[in-house]
Amino acid sequence: MKLVKTKDGSYTAYNEVANEHYHTISGAIEEAFGKHVNALGIDNGMKILDFCFGLGYNSIAACKNHSNLQIIALENDIKIIEAMRNIEIPDILKTEFEPFKDIARSLNVTDGNNNKIQILLGDALRRIDELPEKSFDRVFFDPFSPKKQSEMWSESIFKKIYTKMKIGAKLSTYSCAKQIRKNMVSAGFKVIDGPIVGRKSPATIALKE
Repeated sequence: MKLVKTKDGSYTAYNEVANEHYHTISGAIEEAFGKHVNALGIDNGMKILDFCFGLGYNSIAACKNHSNLQIIALENDIKIIEAMRNIEIPDILKTEFEPFKDIARSLNVTDGNNNKIQILLGDALRRIDELPEKSFDRVFFDPFSPKKQSEMWSESIFKKIYTKMKIGAKLSTYSCAKQIRKNMVSAGFKVIDGPIVGRKSPATIALKE
């Protein structure tokens, strides 16, 4: 695993199997706030599903200025979680990152503001079946690209995620591909453009109405 410094000063990792970076090179933390946390809006006490945890930026960015969040994160690769121990974090997220940097040890950590992140390690397509229905307020959906992990972007997986979300819940993802949005709509979501961060095309917000 190779760590790569992005333009906002935060580090991403390059996955040789997928032949992709975990984040846009324009800024890993910028992407976490811009495409996910700020795009969806986070309130204290929310329950969040982080689908593909990676280096944890999305979940930890959600914890900034919030309390009592309950975050369930799905991740298949323990090595990327272990890499959190040794990466340099910019000041904007350094304080929030500190309690969670060694989360690979227990996979379950609560910070000083009672924000809890629990990681379910293994195949996300299977582990999602263990989660209760109608329980999540927000979903950060952040797998590798559809070209690399097409199974993660199918109508069937969006249907599973849909059942886990409360009415009024929102999902964010970086892809705006036509087929991906079609799969979301077929699963029951209303789809709208998300913000443009680090690339020319918008992200995607999916709503469970």
